[in-house]
Amino acid sequence: MRHELNFWVVGGDMRQAKLAEQLSDDGHTVHTYALDRAPEPVPDPQDSLEDAVLADCVILPLPAAGEGGMLNAPMSGRETALEEVMDALRPGQVVCAGRVTPELEALAERYELRLYDYFAREELAVANAVPTAEGAVQVAMEELPFTLHSARVLILGFGRVGKLTAHRMGALGAKVTVCAQGYADLAWAAAYGHETMWLEKLGGELGGYDLIVNTNAGYAVYDFNKVYHAVYNFCVVAMSNFYLDVTK
Repeated sequence: MRHELNFWVVGGDMRQAKLAEQLSDDGHTVHTYALDRAPEPVPDPQDSLEDAVLADCVILPLPAAGEGGMLNAPMSGRETALEEVMDALRPGQVVCAGRVTPELEALAERYELRLYDYFAREELAVANAVPTAEGAVQVAMEELPFTLHSARVLILGFGRVGKLTAHRMGALGAKVTVCAQGYADLAWAAAYGHETMWLEKLGGELGGYDLIVNTNAGYAVYDFNKVYHAVYNFCVVAMSNFYLDVTK
């Protein structure tokens, strides 16, 4: 039984760079592409995808797609289309990617590739939400002219990131209100000791909050317009307050 595998880690940020390093430390053969601007050396950097056809598994970033059908590669000086990556592989080859889009699914089907969305695994999604929530706390602590203790914080959304952000800020003494659009989310938020607000009631004067944290990137069009106008008024009218969009 062969225990050593040939991995290609293609594109991404420090998460992919660390993954490549850990796979190499585990004894696998690892090649990297489009990580040429990583702050630390990565295993066997490649200038082309020519030998990716030999890989047992090609690992794309989270999210895999950047703008305009390009590979998400913020740590690279080159731009690579996702179609170019798919075209370099052989039919039946295993490709793992995060937050797979319908466009990427269509490309994989066209090139007869076996595509798996690793972000569909709940344990990974939760683990990924932890640094996002802690990053929100860090930015708030750095940017606000006062402590989070007793600060009035409105959390938009109560998914994985919303739950963890509300918990972290509440633990620091913030007065957290959760704004969501489902009975279950609001019930859980209340059970955790947070104030609650229906998304449909969001609007008007939000100047009573010191900080608004948006954790939901998937609003419907109507809800998005309501959120946009409420946040716009919050930022323009109550200019001493702070808006943080972790979905960006």
